[in-house]
Amino acid sequence: MRRIAVFSGNRAEYGLLFPIIRAMKDRGDLDVRVVVSGAHLSEPFGRTVDEILDDGIEITATADLGIQGGSVKEQTLSLARGIGQFCEILDALRPDISLVYADRMEGFAAAIASFEMNIPIAHVEGGDLTEGGTHDDSVRHAMTKLAHLHFTTSLEAAERVKRLGEEEWRVVFAGLPTLDTIRRNELTPPEETCREFALDRARPILVFTQHPVSTEPDKARAQVVESLEALKAVGAQTVITYPNSDPGSQAIIDAFRAYEAVPHFQFHKSLGRRRYLGLLNVAWAVVGNSSSGIKETPSFGIPCVNVGTRQLGRLRAENVIDVPYGREEIARAVSAALHDEETRTRARKCSKPYGEGRCGEIVAARLAEVPLGERLLRKRMTY
Repeated sequence: MRRIAVFSGNRAEYGLLFPIIRAMKDRGDLDVRVVVSGAHLSEPFGRTVDEILDDGIEITATADLGIQGGSVKEQTLSLARGIGQFCEILDALRPDISLVYADRMEGFAAAIASFEMNIPIAHVEGGDLTEGGTHDDSVRHAMTKLAHLHFTTSLEAAERVKRLGEEEWRVVFAGLPTLDTIRRNELTPPEETCREFALDRARPILVFTQHPVSTEPDKARAQVVESLEALKAVGAQTVITYPNSDPGSQAIIDAFRAYEAVPHFQFHKSLGRRRYLGLLNVAWAVVGNSSSGIKETPSFGIPCVNVGTRQLGRLRAENVIDVPYGREEIARAVSAALHDEETRTRARKCSKPYGEGRCGEIVAARLAEVPLGERLLRKRMTY
């Protein structure tokens, strides 16, 4: 069987990778080896490796990159440690293909190590745009140029990958893998969700996640305070999740402490993919700057209040309300998302640009069938 090494470094990435991992395992002709690193192994970010184990996924290897969520220097050193550790893991595993996702630092390190060791790279979510002051675009496009197979989440992204000079036969529109989970209804049922989080479904429910902007880590605390003050004023039941482990994240977590006594707030380091999607299923709206708010809310027909610049340029449906940092603007947008009938109707009827929920089977089939060898490894620029 072909051996596929799958790399995951944080909770959101694993939730996206899970449908692909499951589809590969279900085929029976792929030997899937999961390599875990990054925030999965970090206590401050919820030690989410346990969620992988709870799904019955065997972990082949781990790499502790020393993720702290502090400075850009720490992030850079983690990247360097990742390349070295993944090199050793790949040397021991000898996979036929490495599978990496999107634009995370851990996936970038795995892609660099795989490329230098002549292991073909399959990259999911290339070609997206997020121009809002993050490193994501640069890292994502760099991973595209290292990768040998590209599985995009939209037709627009597929075209962009081709315009980056990638040969057409290497590019496949697969869709967003989280939609596989939603299509199969593999989320916590509404009654269980409301009971676990003590939520009254008859009253407005918000889900809030705000990550640091990687080029502005020094502003992360002030930016999240504007959002928290707005949500405090709105007064809706609000489930707040911790940020990712990028530089500036610790400042956001520190800011949370001043709001722990707000009666309608509750804070969670990590929710897990089933519980998180279960929350979206009962939420009236999502607030923050996570790509999940842009990509997954159309499936639930709810508004997304997108705060700040982090998702600037991201392909979005009509349910997204973009607002600048500023508590008054955020509060007005959240109130509209909860109570304005025109806004809520637009969200219910919005388009779904990220596929139909069959990403896993598309990726698995291609990885099982693509001819290995020199043609796959030898990249050719088409422009």
